[in-house]
Amino acid sequence: MTVASTADYLKGVWPDELADVIFEIGAVPLGMPAEGASVDRWSVIGNRIILYRLPIQRMSKLHRDDELHKRMIIESCVFRAVAELLGKDPWDLAPDRFRHF
Repeated sequence: MTVASTADYLKGVWPDELADVIFEIGAVPLGMPAEGASVDRWSVIGNRIILYRLPIQRMSKLHRDDELHKRMIIESCVFRAVAELLGKDPWDLAPDRFRHF
């Protein structure tokens, strides 16, 4: 649900750029990471963004282990994956969302 709601939000902000983008959830990335490399949390393949559930759930370091922080980690991965796809900084995807003054 968190991936879907975050993807919907970003598609609303970037409708032309994300119109054909497909968001998927996979269990784990295929293949083994190189020695010393981290496990991918997502992959961008063409117009597909695949978010990997197990690495996000089990390998993310949470400041506090509660539902809010779990949701924030997932949202962060969606934002970073979309930023990679668009060639932008994640903070530039929705700058007005974070301006409260």
